[in-house]
Amino acid sequence: MKVTGKRSDCPIGCSLDVWGDKWTLLIIRDLMEANGRTYGDFLKSPERIATNILASRLQALEENQLVVKLEHPDSKAKVLYKLTQKGIDLLPIMVEINLWAEKYFTIPEDRKAMLEEVKKDKDGFIKKMTKHLIASNEN
Repeated sequence: MKVTGKRSDCPIGCSLDVWGDKWTLLIIRDLMEANGRTYGDFLKSPERIATNILASRLQALEENQLVVKLEHPDSKAKVLYKLTQKGIDLLPIMVEINLWAEKYFTIPEDRKAMLEEVKKDKDGFIKKMTKHLIASNEN
């Protein structure tokens, strides 16, 4: 998934080259839910990503500057992955995907509660969550 060049000038095509595979937005989701995850944390996700795919996607996300790999504060054997501003800027897209999914699928109760908050004030929710993600990066 390494981006070496654009396939076209289409904004959707260029964006999908970076985050449009089956797994990448799930990794972004996990980082938005708990900004700062280890490799092992990603493996615990319910979708059960294979280790080779996870390694490939994390590398591509790092190369495309959506995530940064940092030293883990509690363990020299681990690294911590966090979203960059470029990754955080995907939040409005993630909100819209959740709203679309709510319309067409059965979703978990905790997600429904979050979406009720979104529906009351989408812009306010996005601003609040963006500030939260940025603050999490500063720690």
